[in-house]
Amino acid sequence: MALIKVTNSIALSADELQESFVRSSGPGGQNVNKTASAVQLRFDVAQSVNLPERVRKKILNLNDSRLTKDGVFVIFADRHRTQEMNRKDAHDRLFEVIRKAALVPKKRIATKPSFSSKKRRLDSKTKRGAIKKQRRGKIDMD
Repeated sequence: MALIKVTNSIALSADELQESFVRSSGPGGQNVNKTASAVQLRFDVAQSVNLPERVRKKILNLNDSRLTKDGVFVIFADRHRTQEMNRKDAHDRLFEVIRKAALVPKKRIATKPSFSSKKRRLDSKTKRGAIKKQRRGKIDMD
């Protein structure tokens, strides 16, 4: 059982990825009618033993049309002319989804505005108010 490294902490078993090859509608000329160069990659997120629970939940909660109701992620790759390049493209796209789900966002540290920034804000408000106050006297009603 070969492991495919996705991140430093996540590696998937090659057995978990199911590939099927179908005829592509993409570029290829007359050759496209004879070869099955498009790849349909299926990865059962719900049943994967190699995904951490946090990552699994994050992927299953994605609002992604490639995710079935059973928790299977399906990627269809037909961008390239060769089966091997489409296969690599499908794997890369799946691994990118897993990497994004594995990212832990930095916790935001709440800060307070500094004294000088408060002073600058109030000074600018005072100046703006003074300008508007000057305009009031200039209105001449005939």
